[in-house]
Amino acid sequence: MTIRAFRLEDARPCAEIMAANTLWQRYGVTVETAVRNFASGLERGAALFVSEDDDEVDGFLWLEPGGAFGRSGYVRLIGVRPDRQGSGLGQDLMAYAETFLFRSTGDVFLLVSDFNLDAQRFYQRLGYVQVGALPDYVLPGVAELIYRKRRPVG
Repeated sequence: MTIRAFRLEDARPCAEIMAANTLWQRYGVTVETAVRNFASGLERGAALFVSEDDDEVDGFLWLEPGGAFGRSGYVRLIGVRPDRQGSGLGQDLMAYAETFLFRSTGDVFLLVSDFNLDAQRFYQRLGYVQVGALPDYVLPGVAELIYRKRRPVG
């Protein structure tokens, strides 16, 4: 597995990963909207990365180095191809995200939907702690839970 910088041709495979995920389907994500979002992020110079295995995109990251409160790292998006979920790829992507973000900040934040219990457990296993909630932030009736991890000391 290799993690590398995102290229424009990665927009469609990453969008297909999103559109195949029931979480993002609940948020109305389609291949077309995701392709536009990735292309726009790339144009703006967002910190986008993909993971590849045998030259096939199997996951992605969208990171915002100062995206949380203008001073902390923010994991905007992480996605893993459905057939690779549970393989450790998500953990590898998060390790990459933390290494990237902790170079310039002492904290990493991310949001998790209140109904996404598997993701909550995943991030808790990685040392993230829920520090707040944003009710009705993206979807009515859904709270986005705020998770934080501090840079390890030492």
